[in-house]
Amino acid sequence: MPLEQYGALGDGRSVALIGLDGSIDWWCVPHMDSPPLFDKLLAPQTGGFFSITPSEPFVAERRYLPGSNILETIFITSQGRARLTESLNSGPAGRLPWAELGRRIEGIEGKVNFEIAIDFGTQADTVSPYVAPNDNACVFHAGRILGMFLHDHHVHIERKDDMGVRAVLSLAAGQRSVVAIIAGRDEPLVAPPLALIDERIDGSHREWCQWSKGLVYDGPHQTQVVRNALALKLLLSSPSGSIMAAATSSLPERIGGSKNYDYRFAWIRDAGYTIEAFLGIGAQPEAKAAFTWLLRRLGEHGPRVFYTLDGAIGDCVRTVDLPGYKNSPPVVGNDARDQLQHGVFGDIFETARCFIDSGNILDSPSAMLLSGLADQCADCWRQQDAGIWELPEKQHYTMSKISCWQALSRAIELADGGHLPTTCRERWDRERQRIQAWIERHCWSEDRQAYLFYPDSDRLDASLALAVRFGYPSKKRLRSTLEAIDHDLGAGAFHYRYTYAQEEEGCFLACTFWLIEAWAILGNQERAEAAYADALKGLSHGVGIYSEMVDPQTGQYLGNLPQGLTHLAALRAAMAISGCHPER
Repeated sequence: MPLEQYGALGDGRSVALIGLDGSIDWWCVPHMDSPPLFDKLLAPQTGGFFSITPSEPFVAERRYLPGSNILETIFITSQGRARLTESLNSGPAGRLPWAELGRRIEGIEGKVNFEIAIDFGTQADTVSPYVAPNDNACVFHAGRILGMFLHDHHVHIERKDDMGVRAVLSLAAGQRSVVAIIAGRDEPLVAPPLALIDERIDGSHREWCQWSKGLVYDGPHQTQVVRNALALKLLLSSPSGSIMAAATSSLPERIGGSKNYDYRFAWIRDAGYTIEAFLGIGAQPEAKAAFTWLLRRLGEHGPRVFYTLDGAIGDCVRTVDLPGYKNSPPVVGNDARDQLQHGVFGDIFETARCFIDSGNILDSPSAMLLSGLADQCADCWRQQDAGIWELPEKQHYTMSKISCWQALSRAIELADGGHLPTTCRERWDRERQRIQAWIERHCWSEDRQAYLFYPDSDRLDASLALAVRFGYPSKKRLRSTLEAIDHDLGAGAFHYRYTYAQEEEGCFLACTFWLIEAWAILGNQERAEAAYADALKGLSHGVGIYSEMVDPQTGQYLGNLPQGLTHLAALRAAMAISGCHPER
């Protein structure tokens, strides 16, 4: 199944991916970073899945219900049409104390026959699932997961054993059926009536609509802004306030390649950008929860690249004994956990400044923590690091230096506003000036008329478009750098991360939207609008859930999804076009 044909469901605790064929091929239970109950995405022949598919050839049309993360698919066969509505349900007071995957099938016209299939999967041969006798439902165990498959009288079970369930369903126009999986880990389960699960599908839709209607953005591209905000909301862990970078692991940046990573962690960068975006669209509770979570992690562990969703230090990479998506070897964990990345300082302080600018207040311990981080940034900016792209080769990456300049600039602004102690304010200012002088002396190329990836290289870096948003003052040079990036790294509507990246991966979608945002901030609205339209056209074959990368030749999605950074960049680009976030 092409990645662009997947939609995503979420309940604030877990995320499920559903193919256009009605198959749920990825679902980590009970949390976003738990081992997957359904993992066919990474093991097409042996992985777990839950499919509801017409038994004869069909055409499928799919959409999200407006303002909602409820997914609707229309199946069209030669005999009739039917609607599949799917939800990871919530309750009237928020998320349920269990995972509830509700799937409603309705006959619209004629008659449609369905095949229902569930394979519990073995979690990469680490568990042996089994079905337990029970009069109330089809109860199954998969390692520490306890689950039950619920269905109504329309569903006829043909097979039920330790490996899964096979059933059939036939619906005429006006008939409806509801099936569901209830699941939890190391806990007893309730068996809700199917009628209540059915009601909660509609109730969850109302909850999503209430949230999206509370967003304050009313500028151009509102539909895209709301859809991107809803996608980001899927990645917010409601138990903790942490924000996951993406809902999957090991989806390749090039088919069959080795650049496959686990993104089910909370990156400081992604969390910071998401908090800023939530503040910009009026999602104050989510922003506050995420910022509080981030400050606590910084206090516990210092400025790491990322943390687990519950706030611990992440695991190093280990391989998983699965074939992977299109034979791209999968992994869990991420070796970036031990990297030095100066960009985290800029992300932290930009987020803090946005939090304050939205009328919020820092507590004294948080102010002291941030002051100490500013000192740390002033101490270490001269060191090489792994850069925003987390590369194995340490360099004096230009973007890292700009991020340190950004961090100290925001720290000074916060101190001047009475939000941080002013003890080291003058030292921060001196170091900020030194950083800018260093960048202008070492990172600018007269030959290329652009800031380079790092000094003495001939390479460009598309992330430098972010320097415009950060308020870096050399506007003439930044404009020239954007032109060079567009020319050298562009491929149709999209852009590669840096020079030579095309040899090993697809175009990085966030880079394209960062460039669009930069052009808009610099006042070139017409160019930004045209580039935004081209990007949306290039992504229009999906349902609005974006991956990390795209193959510019085929339009095939690459990398993990839903990818928070892509949705963030797309949202901010639209807001910049509208003038919502003018240059500092």
